[in-house]
Amino acid sequence: MSAGERTSAARSGAAPRIAAVIFDLDGVLIDSEQVWAAAREELVRDRGGRWRADATRRMMGMSSPEWSLYMHDVLGVPVAPEQIAEEVVERLKALYREQLPLLPGAREAVTSLATHWPLGLASSANRPIVEEVLELADLRRQFAVTVSAEEVARGKPAPDVYIEAAARLAVVPSECVAVEDSTNGLRAAASAGMRVIAVPNREYPPDESALALADALVRTPGEIGPVLVAKLGSRAERPGGRAGAPPADRSI
Repeated sequence: MSAGERTSAARSGAAPRIAAVIFDLDGVLIDSEQVWAAAREELVRDRGGRWRADATRRMMGMSSPEWSLYMHDVLGVPVAPEQIAEEVVERLKALYREQLPLLPGAREAVTSLATHWPLGLASSANRPIVEEVLELADLRRQFAVTVSAEEVARGKPAPDVYIEAAARLAVVPSECVAVEDSTNGLRAAASAGMRVIAVPNREYPPDESALALADALVRTPGEIGPVLVAKLGSRAERPGGRAGAPPADRSI
């Protein structure tokens, strides 16, 4: 489909083809938000900072430069943000090597979709964490491209990491399906113009306003397969855009 054909399809409300699927990492493939929270809180307390009850939710979706600066400026960790990020990453890597918290059905979802579409990964995690997890999970070869939010200007909820993933896949964002679990992640993928499958994080559930941006809702990654993705590609764009519209397919 040419650029002109894509533009005409968008204007007419026709359904765009699905050219790629882009996954988030934390909360979608691995049950890691609690691990990140524990590592960060431990570092804050060890370094004499001030942990806040809302700190984890505030940092969800932030890039490494953003959350390490938040820990320095707001939580009072008295070392350079770069050192904060390095220490948290090393703690995470050690925990993952002991036991990788791969979510049920995640491997099956990735391998089944990889036989139909090129896959991308758009993660807020640091590049070393992305590589470590994919290596431990034996999923690296399934992903055509991976992007860490530390490689773009802004973390989620800005769409930068998703737009960059689509660019590296050589597809337009509107022809992608994104899989997300968090408020900031759902907003980032929707802002990029992608179809969105929500796998709500159970420990830190997304806001209803963010869930309203999703085109489909599932309980686990194992429910995401070629049939669901193809179904999203068969639907016309919502008139007037996504904002405020109900999810097209609520499975839960």
